[in-house]
Amino acid sequence: MAIESLLIMLVVLLLLLALGAPIAIAIGIAAIGAISPTMAPDITMVTAAQRIFSGTSTFTLVAIPFFILAGNIMNQGGIAKRLVNFVQALVGKVPGSLLLTNIGANALFGAISGSAAAAAAAVGGMVREGEEEAGYDMNLAAATNAASAPSGLLIPPSNALITYSLVSGGTSIAALFLGGYIPGLIWTLGAMIVGFIFAKRKGYTGETGPFDWKRLGKTSIEAILPLSLIVIVIGGIVAGIFTATEGSAIAVLYALVLSVIIYRSIDLKDIYHILVDSAETSGMIVFLIGVSNILSWVMAFTGIPQAIAAALLGVTENPIAIMLIINVILLLAGTFMDVTPAILIFTPIFLPIAVAFGMSPVHFGIMLVYNLCIGNITPPVGNTLFVAIKVGRTSLAKVLPYMIGYYGAILAGLILVTYIPMLTTWLPQLFGVL
Repeated sequence: MAIESLLIMLVVLLLLLALGAPIAIAIGIAAIGAISPTMAPDITMVTAAQRIFSGTSTFTLVAIPFFILAGNIMNQGGIAKRLVNFVQALVGKVPGSLLLTNIGANALFGAISGSAAAAAAAVGGMVREGEEEAGYDMNLAAATNAASAPSGLLIPPSNALITYSLVSGGTSIAALFLGGYIPGLIWTLGAMIVGFIFAKRKGYTGETGPFDWKRLGKTSIEAILPLSLIVIVIGGIVAGIFTATEGSAIAVLYALVLSVIIYRSIDLKDIYHILVDSAETSGMIVFLIGVSNILSWVMAFTGIPQAIAAALLGVTENPIAIMLIINVILLLAGTFMDVTPAILIFTPIFLPIAVAFGMSPVHFGIMLVYNLCIGNITPPVGNTLFVAIKVGRTSLAKVLPYMIGYYGAILAGLILVTYIPMLTTWLPQLFGVL
């Protein structure tokens, strides 16, 4: 029954996606189709509706629309420029400093905004003019911008990690948030190393003259308020002062105070458009999560995870090899799917297998998100990659040769995150949330 249901699900899902059906509709129809041979149609439809309702009636789920709204307010609030100036003041003396500035600012802005594409557009647009004036290769600049933008999705607050928490059965959001810091830093440092090597090869130099401590102090003051959002929200969640949902509401209030009152960078008209855009994005994600609850139920009912586990064990019983196979499957899937739907589809399939091999749900969740974030910068879907190409005014063919070096560093980071659990679990254990 499991193999038959899995085949029906895959065929229907791929067919609908190939026809251009929305991902949520494709998931729902594929799941219902997979259960149809073993359950009466009337019972199937009623149960599916109940699963959508139960999947969207979780208090924790409210955190996603609030974090999306906070990120959109920050996107419009002139935050990117302050972060770019801060990072430039830190690394200005290093060869290829504008490349490193792009990488560091992407990590910070991506964490605040919750969007890799937004980071690539905002930060990439900020540094492009300086890179052109300094004579940088704009193909390399676009590759650097693309490769570093997804790192912010691992650094909390992260909607991808909240989505994983919901679909994994309630994995601690505090533990996931803390677990994402070191992998996010690994991604960022890997990109910086590659960017530095490219800069040295091309003979790029840093800023001349002595280090400007006054400039660093000024830019630090300008950046401290935006960065405080991360400290306030994550610190409050980890300390148990408020939940992730309450923290998301605080993030919205903080973003409004910062952008409307302190910086005065947005007005009431801007807020209306921000609210509409946030509502559209939130509605899409929440519906996806509700529909994915049907998928999780179908998989549990038909025993698909157990069948896949048995198939993998038929190939090898080596945990290292099993994790490698899972990573390869996720990497391939990530090239065709966005992060959120991929999390919703593959968590119910692979989480039970990973746990059976002694992997903690927190460790698996960070590995999963890290892996799927790579899909943001790989063709043919790779929306962040194409945003960076558009910002850099170049083409895919010219950017890909530079991307290969970044892919190598990012994949090396994935191997570290996969096979060294302490990189993920150390901080959650240190703060007593794991």
